[in-house]
Amino acid sequence: MKIGRFEVEQLSEGIFDVFEDGTFQKIDAGNITSKKTESEVPRNATHIGIDPLLIRDGNRVILIDTGLGWGLDAKSTYTDTSNLKTNLDIFGLTPDDVTHVVLSHLHFDHAAGSTFVDDSATTQPTLSNANYFVQKLEWHYAIQRVGEANPVKGGDYNMDELYKLHAEEKLVLITDTYFELVPGITLIKTGGHTPGHQIVKIQDADETAYFLGDLVPSEFHLNQYVMKQMDIDPIQSKKAKTLILRQAVKEKAALFFYHSIHVKNGVLVQDEENRYALLDVK
Repeated sequence: MKIGRFEVEQLSEGIFDVFEDGTFQKIDAGNITSKKTESEVPRNATHIGIDPLLIRDGNRVILIDTGLGWGLDAKSTYTDTSNLKTNLDIFGLTPDDVTHVVLSHLHFDHAAGSTFVDDSATTQPTLSNANYFVQKLEWHYAIQRVGEANPVKGGDYNMDELYKLHAEEKLVLITDTYFELVPGITLIKTGGHTPGHQIVKIQDADETAYFLGDLVPSEFHLNQYVMKQMDIDPIQSKKAKTLILRQAVKEKAALFFYHSIHVKNGVLVQDEENRYALLDVK
């Protein structure tokens, strides 16, 4: 789909069960046969999608979040799971074509696909020609968390392979709340879910879209807050969510969700009861 001059596509690693201890298990999408209602949002283990975002802008190829990366490592047992290589191939691209990688935060379900272990047991960047853009606060917090118990439910950090990106100066550590990645694409630090969580705003030719990361993981989170046990700072999350969604309505912006199963994107509007709803992206 098009957002101004940008070509935007959602990739997919599939659908997963997430358990209270933060472990993931791939499930058969065919087992999910009906669309859930908002009242059915589970508070504990749940089904989620994992859907990185691909943006093309001329010679620039931008990837937002890199997924679990299952199936990338040498001798991986996850042969039935999509990963960045197979997803990019659908669009005639290879990992070497990617010029920029944005990591909304460093929880492993968003960042583990950033690297892989090759046949010689050496960690390699999956996107070898790209720099990886992450908030400096997020990097430092993730390092401090090594060896500690997860303070919240859900995904956690797995830093073992990400150190290679830092050692090879592939990481760009951002200190700005608003950072222009390229003209028309702005990274916005929201905090809340993690201290350095960031979202992405895409804007060109009076068209706007947002990738919301785990600030609003799916369409079920638009009108209710059920992330209290998963957010480091729930108050900051709710504050940032309120401000961004209000702005998105004014801009008639499209939203792209990372963890949705049924409705992965849509233009944000408000109904007669001032509840958020989604229209199909044209």
